[in-house]
Amino acid sequence: MRRHRPGTTPHRSPRSLARLGVALLLTVAAGVGAGGAAPAGTPADGTGADAARARAAEPAALDSVIPAPAAVAPGGSPYEITADTGIRVPPGSSAAAGAAREAGEYLAGVLRPSTGFELPVGSESGDVELRLSAGLKKAVGTEGYELASGADGVVISAAAPAGLFHGVQTLRQLLPPAVEAGTAQDGPWLVAGGRITDEPRFAYRSAMLDVARHFFTVEQVKRYIDQLALYKYNTLHLHLTDDQGWRLAIDSWPNLAEYGGSTQVGGGPGGYYTKDQYRDIVAYAASRHMTVVPEVDMPGHTNAALASYAELNCDGVAPPLYTGTSVGFSSLCVPKEVTYDFVDDVLRELAELTPGKYLHIGGDEAHSTPHEEYVAFMDRAQEVVGKYGKTVVGWHQLTGANPVDGAVAQYWGTSGGEQEVIDAAKAGTPLVLSPANRTYLDMKYHEGTPLGLSWAGYVEVRQSYDWDPGTYMKGGVPESAILGVEAPLWSETLSTSDQIEFMAFPRAAGAAELGWSPAEKLGWEGYRDRLVAQGPRWEEMGIDFYRSTQVPWQ
Repeated sequence: MRRHRPGTTPHRSPRSLARLGVALLLTVAAGVGAGGAAPAGTPADGTGADAARARAAEPAALDSVIPAPAAVAPGGSPYEITADTGIRVPPGSSAAAGAAREAGEYLAGVLRPSTGFELPVGSESGDVELRLSAGLKKAVGTEGYELASGADGVVISAAAPAGLFHGVQTLRQLLPPAVEAGTAQDGPWLVAGGRITDEPRFAYRSAMLDVARHFFTVEQVKRYIDQLALYKYNTLHLHLTDDQGWRLAIDSWPNLAEYGGSTQVGGGPGGYYTKDQYRDIVAYAASRHMTVVPEVDMPGHTNAALASYAELNCDGVAPPLYTGTSVGFSSLCVPKEVTYDFVDDVLRELAELTPGKYLHIGGDEAHSTPHEEYVAFMDRAQEVVGKYGKTVVGWHQLTGANPVDGAVAQYWGTSGGEQEVIDAAKAGTPLVLSPANRTYLDMKYHEGTPLGLSWAGYVEVRQSYDWDPGTYMKGGVPESAILGVEAPLWSETLSTSDQIEFMAFPRAAGAAELGWSPAEKLGWEGYRDRLVAQGPRWEEMGIDFYRSTQVPWQ
């Protein structure tokens, strides 16, 4: 089951936990413990500081980034970003040119604080060039890119602005971790010579944030979006409603947010997004080339709605608000026609706010809904999604009903062997894979993890990464049936950005690689070595990540 939860776990700050682990980290760095060998390049003669300085003067290898690029051809002299560097973008006033300019300004915004350089962005000149070329679409699609670097400069080429943005993330990782600092740092700022040709393996690369169990502000969501963008995610799934809270204003049913959004797990104040705030999140995600997929979970996980409107209950009595973590006890009243007025109004307003093609209608753990009623409800709910021009996404229990043509099922099981899911995938229902014992970012890393839950087991960094989405499902499901990969983060035990980051990183980086990189580039040993380089970068970014003993952090 997806969310059979114990009560909220008392916890200490992950940052405090990390400090307590310093001695262990030093031991691992020396090659003792689960992490294995000492970091590559550590000299045997004890001159570690000298070696570190030498490494800092060498550019990162082109194949050292996450996600692993599809093809790398190193060679030639590196390029150095200096005070004379400018960023060149396509001329013109077209939407594509404007989006390319935004990517250039984004890159400059990352580089200026740490380098101290002006880095003007314009269409006349610049050693770092962002180039749009429609002819590249056949080679790298709409999200891929080419990056060519040499002594004279760096050129990132793509068929569409999303590709330029992803190429910028690769360039960012090729620069030293200090580039993420908010104040001027010492260089040099070197980019290795050679060429990268890159494109994603899967079209749908998503992370989910549960804002229903605990509410997170617009700024907290934006912070998470920025962190995900570094790893080329293109989708943000927002779990907006559940038993514990309703997090989006709906004009036609105002009590949903005003009353249903007034609490959260543990009884805190909760909160909700106004429509303008939701639009702000959607626009911010779009500026990072991420599409928001909103979820209104139904017919179960609906206590916040049932508490807000008595008429949605079969007995006409509104239950109290709920602040616990149990699941499966709530259900909309399927026989009542007012239920479908509610569904129509909510999905209509949600569709109007959401430019992306998908609406997620949940559908999981509806244990209080008889199966025949569940099937009838999902038939009507899917019809409403289509009525407003959107495509249905539902948790994989949708495959036990009647998925409409084009509907997407999100798999959260742990074996890949559920026959209903296998049959639906082979019949044409695309799958987004979120196996709970691999990609659920709220699962504890180990027994002593102060946050998270463990109903799907403990999910250490290797466990989360060491699987192949293309071959995961059993029963002959082909890779072509897999739309992509999602890393969900449920928030029963999480209430701060620091806690989000501790549970998400490093595992969110691994899920991103599984969604982007070709199968032949996957492998724990290579990924682990590249993950080491992310630690200093996350420190510069202020990300309080989990320092797994499986990784020989520097």
